[in-house]
Amino acid sequence: MTDWEAISANQPISASIALPGSKSLSNRELILCALADSPSTLRGVLDARDTQLMIEGLRSFGVQIEETGRDSAGNLDLDITPHFLRASPSSPTVINVGLAGTVMRFLPPVAAFARGDSYFDGDAAARKRPMATLLEALKDLGCDIEDRGRLPFLIHGSGHIRGGEVVLDASKSSQFVSALLLSAARCDAGATIRHVPAELGRTASDPRVPSLPHVEMTINTLAEHGVTVRRSTASQDSWHVDPQNINGVNLLIEGDLSNATPFFAAALISGGKLSTSDWPENSLQPIAEITEIFEALGAQITRSGGNFTLSGTGEINGIDMDLSAIGEVAPTVAALCALAETPSYLRGIGHLRGHETDRLRALADEINALGGNVIEEDTALRIYPAPLKRGVFHTYEDHRMATAGAILGLRVPGVVVENIETTGKTLPNFVARWEELLSK
Repeated sequence: MTDWEAISANQPISASIALPGSKSLSNRELILCALADSPSTLRGVLDARDTQLMIEGLRSFGVQIEETGRDSAGNLDLDITPHFLRASPSSPTVINVGLAGTVMRFLPPVAAFARGDSYFDGDAAARKRPMATLLEALKDLGCDIEDRGRLPFLIHGSGHIRGGEVVLDASKSSQFVSALLLSAARCDAGATIRHVPAELGRTASDPRVPSLPHVEMTINTLAEHGVTVRRSTASQDSWHVDPQNINGVNLLIEGDLSNATPFFAAALISGGKLSTSDWPENSLQPIAEITEIFEALGAQITRSGGNFTLSGTGEINGIDMDLSAIGEVAPTVAALCALAETPSYLRGIGHLRGHETDRLRALADEINALGGNVIEEDTALRIYPAPLKRGVFHTYEDHRMATAGAILGLRVPGVVVENIETTGKTLPNFVARWEELLSK
């Protein structure tokens, strides 16, 4: 692990960036291409630890994935040929999920479609991430699983999943819904998925499915493969997929908007300007919500087709916003709010306690250790203006904590970000990208 002293922004930046491919879209597409009825070509696939773990896992089941090139941002071009899925006939196929939520949630249904046993495990911190909801749902659909509600677990793949109706509490992660939707078309009877929040416990304070735009992303990705998802007309909490073909595709992955937010934060803090020509015009990602947050924080944004420019004055406004739909950007937003002129209230983010680390506690602890004034609530953070000082910003093996520390260091000299390499989980070569940005 390398401790890295964050770079201060001593002058306004003026730069343009090429976006890395979306991790969320890359791993959804990899799953669907592996389950498809015909070969696929994907361009712009993110080359980072989370996507490489997904590629390695799919290859272990016999899926043929060939790298055919790279673009200027380092994203991969892949040819993917589906294969009769099989695990090792003599001993369990070992699947390393690292600390990747999309791998530990999206890949187990694929393992159930394979013939043979698959043993799932990952980093030490991954064993703390919620999995019982998904594993119980898969059992209800007919899967044979040995588990204790978390990693590690063993799936006895029979080559098919019966399917049917499953009721689950997805208030801890929308990935439980997405995981089931991605594989539902391959189930013998399809699948109906109903979210019913638990009456007791933390979920009672916020019973919604968090990050619903990511469920919409899954549904739209399925549509690109010809798969129809029927939603309940009465609510957004029920989805049905009939058994149907999954078509192969030839498509370009969008740039990752959530991974772009630390770089746009640098323009806001420095009073500079940052542009990209890769900004998707009609995005599968929550583009409107991300834009709205930065404008509330004080940014000026201009868009023309795929050209996106964010300008800042160096002043940051405190905000009062519900981030339940886009919790993945909460660490970036919290870092900006810690540098704001007025108080902030970031709501609807209780589900972040089950991410790579308990992000609410980690953000409060680390910002306060630098002299901040953050009050942690069950599902929210209250952030008050306070002069920050130098110190070590611990990352808890969480890539978004690492980038939050880098953001704070733009304004506060002497912030040392612990284990900066953890950014490689979704954002390869972060330090080089950051240093290049701040040199312009």
